[in-house]
Amino acid sequence: MHLKESRQACLYMLHNVVYDTKFSPCGKYLAAANKFGDIALFSLTAALSPDASDESKCPIFSFHVYDQGGIYSLCSTDIFLICAGEGDIQAYKWSDIIAKNPKVAWSLSIPKKGVFSHAEINSCVIHQDSSSMVLYAGAGDHLVHSWDIENGSYLNSFSGHTDYIHSIVTKDDGKNLISASEDGTAVIWDVRLKEAAQVVKPFENEKCARPHIGKWLKCLTVDEDNYWLLLGGGPTLATWHLKTLTPTATYETPGVAQHVALFHEDKILSAGSSNHLNHWSIAGEHKMAVPVNPSSIFSIDINHNSKSNKVLTVAGSSDKIDVCSNFGYTAFSLTFVPPLS
Repeated sequence: MHLKESRQACLYMLHNVVYDTKFSPCGKYLAAANKFGDIALFSLTAALSPDASDESKCPIFSFHVYDQGGIYSLCSTDIFLICAGEGDIQAYKWSDIIAKNPKVAWSLSIPKKGVFSHAEINSCVIHQDSSSMVLYAGAGDHLVHSWDIENGSYLNSFSGHTDYIHSIVTKDDGKNLISASEDGTAVIWDVRLKEAAQVVKPFENEKCARPHIGKWLKCLTVDEDNYWLLLGGGPTLATWHLKTLTPTATYETPGVAQHVALFHEDKILSAGSSNHLNHWSIAGEHKMAVPVNPSSIFSIDINHNSKSNKVLTVAGSSDKIDVCSNFGYTAFSLTFVPPLS
């Protein structure tokens, strides 16, 4: 490697931010997306083997998706890995990526409001039923957009937020959609009526409000039974009862905003603007804070697609993606190196 290439590689790794990760449908691979518009593919089978080397913890393949910005969200079907961020939504077949020959299978564009308008996509999610497969995307134009990806047709947008959207999830078998925004609101949308059914404002609740940090919401998830809603960001992370829309427990991290969270078995895992992965009881008791490499965390994910490769990954402001085989500590780290030229 030439000196100039070496210097560029060092700068790339020092300033890397991994915004999202996704496990392959077979559970043998991990795809990671970063601020430079790149996807890196890691072999979990190789990284978890008893004789794994440092090379086993680097990408087996990487490729470039966007020239003008980052990839902020990944979602997956049994066939496609779907990338969203500073550009059109792009889908690649998992089989092509694993074969190290990625080609854009299809792409989707947000309708432009003007000649120069372009809205980044911060979050996307897929809902599939027997009749259709719909992709929802939360964007910087304050809208949630939707497409029928079976035929590539644009369906509609959901309007109601006054600032850009950080996160979206579906609930009730796709009957409802929830979006969390910089404006401090979480909107529960009735997909059939295409309108807001309910609005949650944690920044107005005395249990959750933290005006010194802000009212913005990024952390958003729903449990499998569609009973609890987790919301956090500027306001304190809290579980909200979905029937009454009242907070039932808070998860206190003074001075630290929670960006991501998930329900796992009988506990909650969360992470945000510190280098710790938090374990909580549902009732709000802080069980553990696991030190990790990223100084700020944007993605935590559990591999449910392979029993032999069941791990938790933690990614964010670092070239290191931490892998936890036992969720109470980091077993090792994968390294997001620059794509080979």
